[in-house]
Amino acid sequence: MDTALIVIIVIAVLVVVMLAVLAARRRADLKQEEARYQAVETRDLADVAAADADMLVAEADERAARAERERLAAKQQRLDAERQRSEAGALHARADEIDPDVDTDADGRRDSDPDANTDAGAQPVDETDPRNRT
Repeated sequence: MDTALIVIIVIAVLVVVMLAVLAARRRADLKQEEARYQAVETRDLADVAAADADMLVAEADERAARAERERLAAKQQRLDAERQRSEAGALHARADEIDPDVDTDADGRRDSDPDANTDAGAQPVDETDPRNRT
């Protein structure tokens, strides 16, 4: 009977060990499943964050493009204004050439033009400025 008892004990120990191994595997499988679930959740969060970042980049690019268009429009407006100013100056000069009451010098400038009678580099005096009054 000793042998039968030993065999039963060995079988019982083997059954307990197998149950322990199966329980350990089950716990490991549950941990892996939980890790997979967390990985999917983390990837979803990362995808949302990446989509938000892409939207911010697109908005920044759009704002930069809008600013560049504004800069180019301002540059064009400045060029148009300078061209208009030049045309106005040319029209004034032409009007002075045509007007019999206006004396012009050889350069087409009015003889009475205050800038024409100043020394090179000298500034005309502003009579309305209180600092220039004597």
